[in-house]
Amino acid sequence: MQQGLSAQMDIARANVLLVQLRGLFEQAVLKVAHQCAVEGKLDPQRLDEHQVVCYEIALAGAELLAAESYLSHLDPSNTLDRALGLLFVSDAMTVTLSRLESIYSEACLDLAPLHELASRAEWQANRKNFTSSQALSLAGKAVLDADGDVDAVVLEGDAAMAQAAFRRFAAEVVAPLSENIHRQNLTVPEAILQPLKEMGVFGLSIPEAYGGSAPSGTENALMMIAVTEALSEASLAAAGSLITRPEILARALLAGGTEQQKAHWLPQLAQGEPLCAISITEPDYGSDVAGLMLRASPCTDGWLLNGAKTWCTFAGKAGLLMVVARTDPDKSLGHKGLSLMLVEKPSDEGHEFVYQQPKGGRLTGRAIPTIGYRGMHSFDLKFEDFFVPHDCVIGGEKGLGQGFYFTMSGMVGGRMQTSARASGVMCAALKAAVRYAQDRQVFGAPLASFPLTQAKIARMAAQLAGCRQLTYAVGRMLETGGGRMEASLVKLFACRSAEVVTREALQIHGGMGYAEEMPVSRFFVDARVLSIFEGAEETLALKVVARSLLEQQLRSVHA
Repeated sequence: MQQGLSAQMDIARANVLLVQLRGLFEQAVLKVAHQCAVEGKLDPQRLDEHQVVCYEIALAGAELLAAESYLSHLDPSNTLDRALGLLFVSDAMTVTLSRLESIYSEACLDLAPLHELASRAEWQANRKNFTSSQALSLAGKAVLDADGDVDAVVLEGDAAMAQAAFRRFAAEVVAPLSENIHRQNLTVPEAILQPLKEMGVFGLSIPEAYGGSAPSGTENALMMIAVTEALSEASLAAAGSLITRPEILARALLAGGTEQQKAHWLPQLAQGEPLCAISITEPDYGSDVAGLMLRASPCTDGWLLNGAKTWCTFAGKAGLLMVVARTDPDKSLGHKGLSLMLVEKPSDEGHEFVYQQPKGGRLTGRAIPTIGYRGMHSFDLKFEDFFVPHDCVIGGEKGLGQGFYFTMSGMVGGRMQTSARASGVMCAALKAAVRYAQDRQVFGAPLASFPLTQAKIARMAAQLAGCRQLTYAVGRMLETGGGRMEASLVKLFACRSAEVVTREALQIHGGMGYAEEMPVSRFFVDARVLSIFEGAEETLALKVVARSLLEQQLRSVHA
């Protein structure tokens, strides 16, 4: 009884501090918003002038939302969940306050309210109770006793059943193949692909009316998160990323495709026949989608594509590419001159391919050697007078110039999946670190018995649990029609977290962590790509998250 009351008081105290921190954050965001605005509207040039402070706002906003989300879902009766949750919240508040000092200084705001909050007895008690050496050791021991199984998110119904089924598949089928795929730089084999097709994994985001399994009127976000996370724990590249591309294309088709296009392509995508790839990025433009320059010139019965694309993941194995092309030659139109096209090609297992069309068009591809994320392979592509028929323009005539908007419709789900992928990789890294720490003897004792190891394990587990809570919370927002900006925010936060957690997991392995034979080295190099694809960290922070937070504060003033 007494312990339960104490837990409730701890949570209540943390919540009060978070509310006060949120108020200080919003005050700073409003001040920066005014500095970046002209006549009440954000000005692109001023935003660029304030990129550094806007970046800090995005990161602070992500950390703050993650803490609020975890605290709101915390189970006081679960000792491990409570310890990790309050550790995560305490660390997140400390980091957020530090970022706010930088933001306040840049915005010429008085730092006194920040210092006053940090000096309060409640703030100090919160840190002492949950981030002291003793608290970290106790939390770390609990994680070690649980073998790193930190599963604070409770799922129900179909999502829970899918999570269990795909965890079994990942452990029994994907995990035994994952190391060889990575170390030999192989393409994802049919031993993984075929069973996943039969399990319906490629149709999770496609409505039942079109042959998928998504209930009508729902994003099916929780199911997608659960399945992606389970597969990513076994291998990011060989399984965890397989369903991102069909989801992006399916959502683009649902947003803008003609009824004939949806009826033709969605059932095929749901079956995984053909597999697909998404071709957006270009060598000179990266995440600057509005600047893309792959030319689509009108010709008899269709269009001719000329130009280059890069970082097109799974382009070799895929039989269908979703290509963003410029159909209006007027460069000043920016994103308004872009359209989406469906490019069919033969599937190819190799690291290079050449596809010659009967009438002379040509598409060549070459896999880019990478330090990690091997299995799907990302390709450089070159289009030379490559013919695309009119009916392969998504949306037909009405879809011309709408490609940017259709693409963004697909990217929200892709970013949510990337958050789930990050959680899966972190889960694998944490469990590997726990196993190694338990087995490894140093200075005459198990590595797991040392307080520093326990502290590292505790913080890794707390970071993972915090990311999982936020990912599922944003998934629930998407199910009710919200969460568009938050999908970018959680992607930003989870991917940065994955780098930290996998780094610490590798460090716990010591010299063996640097050996390619240890799975943790794969987790580390795979995690590094997460902050780059599906929207680079800086682009998301500046163009989506920070901008949205600034606009919200401006609207609140004028409401």
